[in-house]
Amino acid sequence: MSSAVINLTAEDQEAGSHHEPASAATRPPAGRKPGRPRSEKAEQAIIEATLALFAEKGPDGLCVEAVAARAGVGKATVYRRWKNKEDLLLAALGSLKSPLPDPDTGSVRADLVALVAVMARDGVDPARQRQYTLLLGEGAKYPKLMARYADTVVEPRREVIRAVLRRGIETGQLRPDLDIEIILLTLTGAAMSRGRCEIVPHDGEFAERVVDSLLLGLAPR
Repeated sequence: MSSAVINLTAEDQEAGSHHEPASAATRPPAGRKPGRPRSEKAEQAIIEATLALFAEKGPDGLCVEAVAARAGVGKATVYRRWKNKEDLLLAALGSLKSPLPDPDTGSVRADLVALVAVMARDGVDPARQRQYTLLLGEGAKYPKLMARYADTVVEPRREVIRAVLRRGIETGQLRPDLDIEIILLTLTGAAMSRGRCEIVPHDGEFAERVVDSLLLGLAPR
């Protein structure tokens, strides 16, 4: 694989050919719309298998056939959800981060605390940290993959935080001259470092202490 592109295997490139024809036993009954509801259990098994194989073999060693075998599903089950290996891997890597809420309580402090609390919980999850560390270590080898990861996973999360900060400025709760990008990095950096630093106790007040320290600022009042 080149440093810029994840090479898809023949099975990835010919995903459409792997949709198994429905037999009489699996064909939907008359009057029912074709297709079947997605199985959350199957999707979770596929995601977990993808992360496990990514940890063992990296992106180059990952293939849909191996993921399907590890998850105990058919290849067609994988391809119904993700069109190729790269999309599957991005979905799996995206699952390493818990979904962020989109708070709008009217209090910028409360909204930021809610966001930092979620990110901080991820920061002390050993499984998530191992996978994320591996992603960061391997990411430099796969710039195209990391660019898509930034666009599809990281940037939407950052925009949620920016929206809270902008509302704080609009409502007068924050100064209009604040550097939103620096504040964003400060909040996310503090949350992500929680699992790597023992200086600050990992208690339920962590998110509040981070937000309050930032809102109060460093200058004498």
